Amino acid sequence: MNYAETIGIVLAGGRARRMGGGDKASIRIGGATILERIIARLAPQCSRLILSANGDPARFADTGLTVVSDSVPDYAGPLAGILAGLDWAAEHAPQTAWVVSAPSDCPFLPRDLVERLHQARIAASAALACASSRDRRHPVIALWPVAARDDLRRALIEEGVRKVEQWAARYTLGIAAWPTAPADPFFNVNAPEDVAEAARIAAQYPEA
Repeated sequence: MNYAETIGIVLAGGRARRMGGGDKASIRIGGATILERIIARLAPQCSRLILSANGDPARFADTGLTVVSDSVPDYAGPLAGILAGLDWAAEHAPQTAWVVSAPSDCPFLPRDLVERLHQARIAASAALACASSRDRRHPVIALWPVAARDDLRRALIEEGVRKVEQWAARYTLGIAAWPTAPADPFFNVNAPEDVAEAARIAAQYPEA
């Protein structure tokens, strides 16, 4: 299987309340923004990389990425961003069956993310796959079938589903686990103190 035939979507639609608002993706870690680090790691694994963000897309113009906004109103959360990615793939890359999602606050994403998620999905004969570390699942860092987009739209609009885990529980799920040494590849920057810790990790483990 050609694992690169997967579209990546970076989810930057959140409001970063614990960071005082703004785009967490623009925080600099080790000389680069979190978004720049994510692009460097995820783009080589995907046939195309796009960005899910609400508001003025011009603020991401320097990335060169296509920006898609939620079609579901009122900040419906990461599921709305995932739906935007699935809809974009169906319209612009109909030959592509899979979308991988990742949040815009994880500066150390693994360089084998897409391959290992596909392997976990296949090994479990599953419809979806998500990442895990420290025996904890990361439901937003996951592989989604484009064919599930209408089911997701119904769940969001008609049923009011907002939690990724709630929707994913309707499907068989493969789990790809990563070690956390020397650093957890899914460390995420959620609060101001996390910025300092991410900078420490980047300085101490430049290959993390």
